[in-house]
Amino acid sequence: MIRCAITDGRGGGLAVLGRVDWVQVREKQLAARVLTEMVRELVGRGPRVIVNTRVDVALAAGAAGVHLPGSSIAPSLVRRWVEAGFLIGVSCHSIGDVERAAGEGADYVFLSPIFASPSKPGYGPALGVGLLEEACGRVGIPVLALGGVNEGNAPACVAAGAAGFASISAFQY
Repeated sequence: MIRCAITDGRGGGLAVLGRVDWVQVREKQLAARVLTEMVRELVGRGPRVIVNTRVDVALAAGAAGVHLPGSSIAPSLVRRWVEAGFLIGVSCHSIGDVERAAGEGADYVFLSPIFASPSKPGYGPALGVGLLEEACGRVGIPVLALGGVNEGNAPACVAAGAAGFASISAFQY
């Protein structure tokens, strides 16, 4: 099971590095230079480091990949700029989003919100484990559950076919 900690946008350090497989650096307020330095400090410390939205920062800092919003350019276009093995993920909020991201060349997707989550109020009601299972069955790429997922309910997500889960709150630091 992949465990992905998402930074909380406050630019703080990660005390959870030994407990997770991936870290998504989601620090939208940081200037590119500061963000690049932060990512460089994390790269090579254990987990794969994925940078939210900023392909330029991910490449400059030697990150393992980039995570794109669903409204971003297609992963296939990003793939033209990166080396083989560079991960490209996409945020999804429906089965259609998951299918589109997979069809456009994403390596993985986050599907949210699976459960009720205070950090995902604008994305509608919880999708539930049943819809997660259906989405996982429709694509051949890893789907990670996001939104209200924690160590207690993550096993239900994995049983539904998810490759793991991503969270801000489950990995507070």
